[in-house]
Amino acid sequence: MTVAPQAPATASPYQSYVYAYPHKTAYRRLPDRPALRTLWADQPKDALSLYLHIPFCEVRCGFCNLFTRIGAPDGLTTAYLDALDRQAGAVREALGDGGRFATAAFGGGTPTFLTAAELTRLCDIAEHRMGADLRAVPLSVEASPATATADRLQVLAERGATRLSLGIQSFVDAEARSAVRPQRRAEVESALGRIRDARIPVLNIDLIYGIDGQTEHTWRHSLDAALAWRPEELYLYPLYVRPLTGLGRRTGTDTDPAWDAQRLRLYRAGRDHLLAHGYVQQSMRMFRRADAPPQTADDYACQTDGMIGLGCGARSYTSGLHYSFDYAVDMHEIRGIIDDYVARPAADFAHAEIGRRIDTDEARRRHLLQSLLQAEGLEHADYLARFGAAPADHFGPELTRFADRGWLTDDGAVLRLTPEGLAHSDAIGPDLFSPAVRSAMAAYERK
Repeated sequence: MTVAPQAPATASPYQSYVYAYPHKTAYRRLPDRPALRTLWADQPKDALSLYLHIPFCEVRCGFCNLFTRIGAPDGLTTAYLDALDRQAGAVREALGDGGRFATAAFGGGTPTFLTAAELTRLCDIAEHRMGADLRAVPLSVEASPATATADRLQVLAERGATRLSLGIQSFVDAEARSAVRPQRRAEVESALGRIRDARIPVLNIDLIYGIDGQTEHTWRHSLDAALAWRPEELYLYPLYVRPLTGLGRRTGTDTDPAWDAQRLRLYRAGRDHLLAHGYVQQSMRMFRRADAPPQTADDYACQTDGMIGLGCGARSYTSGLHYSFDYAVDMHEIRGIIDDYVARPAADFAHAEIGRRIDTDEARRRHLLQSLLQAEGLEHADYLARFGAAPADHFGPELTRFADRGWLTDDGAVLRLTPEGLAHSDAIGPDLFSPAVRSAMAAYERK
């Protein structure tokens, strides 16, 4: 008998960031290569999400384990966009008539690694191939300070971008170097000025806490530097050191109680500072200015059924299957996957090759995760309507454990994390993984 591994001990509040469930490391090759036309035939298609993935960056930060490569040889971005166009055609055909997109996002990597002309082509693929009306739906785009140039921003603003997310991580040059993110404060400030000049409605700034050498004073310095631009959103990320990343190779990935304590201390200081400055906490990481224009639920858009992902690093979701292409962190492996993607004929994109089936239990877990890790919490009535039972009927021991630790409250209508529960989101999330997903992730061979 195979015994599934138990949930990881929650002594550390930093187990993993649950931005999608199940994680790609639980995906496996699908022997039947199901046709997309069949997968999408009975799915609701009136409010789909569209995600286009660009797997290129000018540098790779030391903490990054995302699917991206450094730079692009001559002709590769053109070949990639050609493949993206072929994939879009195959996917659009598989969706048939009636598909409508309610949100769109360009991520990576760094989408603004592309030139202004290439960004124009990317928007054309989204609009003319996929049928997304980018000027009529929320469009979120990720950028870096070095690539947030005026000509690129002009294209994005003209094509309907409503949100620009800028990965800054720290306004302190020494901390940026420590995180293997070479940038200068002056370049960051110039990029922010260009973004505000472009009049994209929502600016998000990403900051990281837990960097080597960071103190409460320097953390406050970065927070205040960000607040000076009055961003509509701020994401505060704890630093993780993961296998196969630059920092992982340099320092290893062992847990450190002192580092955990430092990250918790900085998180609380950052949270309290933003709340005092008129921001509303949406999740452990996400804070939105109280008077900011409304947006979609960006913090868990990756969890939404009806997600169409284009590009070799993108996921797609139906209610019964999550699928993507192969996944890697090592740069050599990533280059090979990108080379395979750009060489594929259109017919190859009409099938799902790697993914994970979502049964009823996983659907429940996924809904619990995507709701409970938000500050608004999980409504009992919503769960009952979806699954015909109360959350405690399916997850009683886990919910009792969270409540006993002071992380969860239940007023009879809503299950909601306490402030300390939100602080421990990265321990709560993994504790809700199914034994099957946990086993698959443990068996995954890193590459």
